[in-house]
Amino acid sequence: MHRRNLITLAFLAAAFAAPAFSQPKEIKIAIIASKTGPLEAYAKQTIVGFNMGLDYATGGTMMVAGKKLVVIEKDDQGKPDVGKSLLAAAYADDKVDIAVGPTASPVALAMLPVAEEYKKILLVEPAVADSITGDKWNKYIFRTGRNSSQDAAANAAALDQPGNVIATLANDNAFGRDGVKAAKEFTKHAKIVHEEYLPVGTTDFTAGLQRIIDKLKDQPGKKYISVGWSGAPAPFAKIADLDLKKRYGIELATGGNILPAMVAYKQFPGMEGALYYYFGIPKNPVNEAMVAQHYKQFKAPPDFFTAGGFSAAMAIVTALKKTNGDTSTNKLIETMEGMSFDTPKGKMTFRKEDHQAMQSMYHFKIKVDPAFAWGVPELVREIKPEEMAIPIRNKR
Repeated sequence: MHRRNLITLAFLAAAFAAPAFSQPKEIKIAIIASKTGPLEAYAKQTIVGFNMGLDYATGGTMMVAGKKLVVIEKDDQGKPDVGKSLLAAAYADDKVDIAVGPTASPVALAMLPVAEEYKKILLVEPAVADSITGDKWNKYIFRTGRNSSQDAAANAAALDQPGNVIATLANDNAFGRDGVKAAKEFTKHAKIVHEEYLPVGTTDFTAGLQRIIDKLKDQPGKKYISVGWSGAPAPFAKIADLDLKKRYGIELATGGNILPAMVAYKQFPGMEGALYYYFGIPKNPVNEAMVAQHYKQFKAPPDFFTAGGFSAAMAIVTALKKTNGDTSTNKLIETMEGMSFDTPKGKMTFRKEDHQAMQSMYHFKIKVDPAFAWGVPELVREIKPEEMAIPIRNKR
């Protein structure tokens, strides 16, 4: 071949090759969750929902702006040190563009500084502690999951009445303690007389419940155990066995939970509380699509954390579409601050000040329906984000 032609071909080859080096054809996302341990069920739902959400948001292509979405799953085992090292490895070794997770608040708190060190986004889902978008927050942290204050504000809407007397039962960790702290802040009319904290994984609730009974049984007014519990086993079956309403006039008050935990709710017809998600409540096209797909794939409805994973996926794809596939961190932060996106719960918006997703919660009353194994939370009313006055707790 003529030397000039060879030079021309070489030049053209280089010209076509250049974009391949400067523009990666993949967007890598790590999802870090507690696939083993007491929160295993939550983690598995989050991962199912996340993958289902990516599929829905990309119209089944798993592509955004010509780039393939690649998901890398990691198991933090519910251990903060493991979560921290897995996130560092995801950023440094796997070269992920964005990370999602984790399940547990203590793990999330260990991971926050890693995102700051690597200057990469960590989208927190579903860890709940207020401190994640509060005093431990940094600008690389966004959260689609609800926070403790959103739980507390919503439950206060259902429970905070004059004459009500409350004892709390919660996990002895950041999730439980932040939740009770927020509940106390939002409780303006009822009286909280006792706080009981037990470790995640507790199997015998007898002593803790007895301390609660001793504090509540002689109180005047309507008496409630307000439970904020994460992980298996849950205390609800034991509370039902004690028949507290008949014996002492003590009622259960709690938020929503995964469907297996809500089987015990059947023993508390009429119980009121507030929840993050139940598949039968939100009426919108995204929820309808997720419910239909989940029934098709698993012959069962999606659960509490399936919706959260799906919402995280919707947030990421919405942002990537807006940046036309640009994954540079500053561009993503600029795009996601104040960004609204559709989810199975309806529209969410990342608050600019702390990157917490503002979202609706649902005041419910439990109905017993023989068609379902669990107590069915019937909607009393949707509690809109603007009703809840969620404080900004970071020090930006």
